[in-house]
Amino acid sequence: MNASDAAPAAGPAPDDGLPAVAPQLRALRRRAGLTLEAAARAAGLSPAHLSRLETGQRQPSLPMLLALARIYGTTVSELLGETVADRDAIVRAADMEPTHAGGWTYVQAGAPGRGMQALRVRVPYGSQGDIVRVHPGEEWLYVLKGRLRLRLGDTAHLLGPGDSAHFDSLTPHRLAAEDQDGVELLFVHTLLQSPTATLCLGPLTGELL
Repeated sequence: MNASDAAPAAGPAPDDGLPAVAPQLRALRRRAGLTLEAAARAAGLSPAHLSRLETGQRQPSLPMLLALARIYGTTVSELLGETVADRDAIVRAADMEPTHAGGWTYVQAGAPGRGMQALRVRVPYGSQGDIVRVHPGEEWLYVLKGRLRLRLGDTAHLLGPGDSAHFDSLTPHRLAAEDQDGVELLFVHTLLQSPTATLCLGPLTGELL
């Protein structure tokens, strides 16, 4: 066993919200044949940060889950401990439990194990607006409620209910709620099943616009 995989010392109790993620993160990293240091480097995290995620002492944000899913060659659904049963075409609202991560609330809106990931997302005001996302694939989003401040490259857009955006995910992009009440979105992205595909994250200083 790699030294970095040794059982960690006892720490704070895990945060509520993603109880199934911590053990899944470690199991899927090992399945991918990655050490803690290699996986952390690929995700742009420190080994200590990833270790805290794997022990439940820190809660991963949705962008982190997307990044780790790509690195491990899996899906966010599997990271959340969901299993693919019959690949049902129908997703019942009563079966979808909301998940809270990094200030966002999201609900699976599509079947797990597919080439696209569909989510219903609520972004609170002031949450993750400084995070730049860059990763392979495409994204499509549709504003259900509220107003979304979306920056694509050097161009800023304000989207209201009924507006949508469809873009190449390699374009640096940032999402933020414009109003105090937050914004609700339908969000679909292609999920590349490649352990080498990564999501690059980084907080930027300054205003979104």
